[in-house]
Amino acid sequence: MDDKERDFDSPHSDGSPNVQKNKKKKRLFNEAEEVCNDVSARTNKKKKKKRFLVEAGKAEDGQEVNGESLTKEEEEHEVNGIGLPVEENSESDIERASSRKNKRKKRLLKEIAAANRRGVCYLSRIPPHMDHVTLRQILSQFGELQRIYLTPENPTAQAHRKRAGKFQQQVFSEGWVEFTDKRVAKRVANMLNGEQIGGRKRSSFYYDLWNIKYLSKFKWDDLTAEIAYKSAVREQKLALEISAAKKERDFYLSKVDKSRALNSIERRLEKKQKLKQGVGMNSELPVSQRVAKVIRHFPQKQPVADNGGRAKPQLSKDILGGVFGGS
Repeated sequence: MDDKERDFDSPHSDGSPNVQKNKKKKRLFNEAEEVCNDVSARTNKKKKKKRFLVEAGKAEDGQEVNGESLTKEEEEHEVNGIGLPVEENSESDIERASSRKNKRKKRLLKEIAAANRRGVCYLSRIPPHMDHVTLRQILSQFGELQRIYLTPENPTAQAHRKRAGKFQQQVFSEGWVEFTDKRVAKRVANMLNGEQIGGRKRSSFYYDLWNIKYLSKFKWDDLTAEIAYKSAVREQKLALEISAAKKERDFYLSKVDKSRALNSIERRLEKKQKLKQGVGMNSELPVSQRVAKVIRHFPQKQPVADNGGRAKPQLSKDILGGVFGGS
């Protein structure tokens, strides 16, 4: 027996509190060992399953398929002796990620190949009352379409047309149509160019003609780049015009301020000349006719006359006696 068991089982220490504490510690220690054994057994089962799946995928010889014997790497990743492994990227996860990358590459290559097979046709004129929806309905009969772009009419021409009381809706000047197959696009352009649009006789573009041409070695990216370049040039021109207008405005305001300053100077000079002329006229007159120059005029109150030296009129005693009946 060990020293601990001798201490626990000694008859001389049955009623002491130390013995009770030791028994309690022993019981807790046994329970902890049981829990650790259960956890380690579960983790061994999980490791066994993972190892079996990896080995089945690889189909390689020389690897042990045993849940009891652990490798050095698994022993290093144990936590607190209980046997809980740390999560890592396994080989299966790496293979899965590589397969995803390969699928993405294949999809991108397919998209690039499909884009190279596409063809673009140019429409030099779009009849009135025709938009992208009706154009797609008409051209989809000849082949599969991808994208359609129609250029809106010039705003000045649109305003002039609306002012004249003509067609009030949106009108397009030109357009581009992308077909899935460039061979179909070339065939459609050769077949429809110069032909009547047709359709229902009640439609407004029944008698109009197709003006369509296939653009060889032209892709949709070229069109978007051209549109972006035109928009950038237009914005640059607009910025230059705005800066020139601001310069003209600042120049005009500076000239206005200068003219105001010059006008005020001229007015002051005219006032001075008038004052000098007035002083000269007064000097030519004789002394008796000269008028004193008054620069400032203030309203003055008239002074009160001093009547203190004068005696007030008094009534005689005879008149007062006759009025009041005095003796």
